[in-house]
Amino acid sequence: MLHVSVKACAKINLGLLITGRRPDGYHTLETVFAPIEWHDTLDFTPGDSISMSCSNLDLPSDDSNLCVRAAKALRDHAGINAGVRIGLVKQVPFGAGLGGGSSDAAATLRVLNGLWGVNASSADLHRLAVKLGADVPYFLEMKGLAYAAGIGEELEDLSLTLPYHVVTVFPEVQVPTVWAYRNFRPRFDRPVPDLKGLVARLCKDRDTGVLEVFENDFSPVVFEHYPVVREVRDGLAASGAAFVSLSGSGSAVYALFDDAAAAQAAADRMQAFGRVNVTPAGFRME
Repeated sequence: MLHVSVKACAKINLGLLITGRRPDGYHTLETVFAPIEWHDTLDFTPGDSISMSCSNLDLPSDDSNLCVRAAKALRDHAGINAGVRIGLVKQVPFGAGLGGGSSDAAATLRVLNGLWGVNASSADLHRLAVKLGADVPYFLEMKGLAYAAGIGEELEDLSLTLPYHVVTVFPEVQVPTVWAYRNFRPRFDRPVPDLKGLVARLCKDRDTGVLEVFENDFSPVVFEHYPVVREVRDGLAASGAAFVSLSGSGSAVYALFDDAAAAQAAADRMQAFGRVNVTPAGFRME
């Protein structure tokens, strides 16, 4: 096995509408995933067993890490005795609603499927990905915008990219996903808009009038309980953005800009609140 190094990009959510709760406790949702350029880097080298190191010592590198779990799940699926050393350079904030851990797990499945010669089918990889986390299939299978339903694993490639520059701010606080799901205010009976059609109008026609429909159901409770996240939202809104929203369950907040210079100016101003990323218009994952 040769040494392989890959990027694992994060995502934002264009709208996140929680539509119900299943008997198993999982919530159903509708959302549109969009990739951003903020990324981790993973290195894979030969090893006698599955092991991992991480540049961020606050993250576990044992069996609780999604990359290790992904590697072991693929090995068990293939029925092989294979090893690998995984080195993770962590740049995407965790506890941010950006899917960094899910992206890392998807990259692990994709790379090791080839390096170990497993050649698992797309359907088999999808099943493994769903067991690791609801966002993992998106990072495994998609490159640009994708509509998601179910718990996030029912995906449709929209064959679109955002024609806007994205400024994403992480205010150095983490919002636990479990807490967010326990505390959001359900609105299961409301009509759900046609997110697929609306995002097509947004991307193809630059119809910014549809943006108000892309609500995030976690926003009210997160902005209420995390003042610094609310301050980031307000700061981005004052920067002339076309749209500002929480990503996932937070705490990251993103803004869409028509103009690259305006996006960079906003990013420069928001450095005081935490870590900032600027993604250019038309971005797709490699």
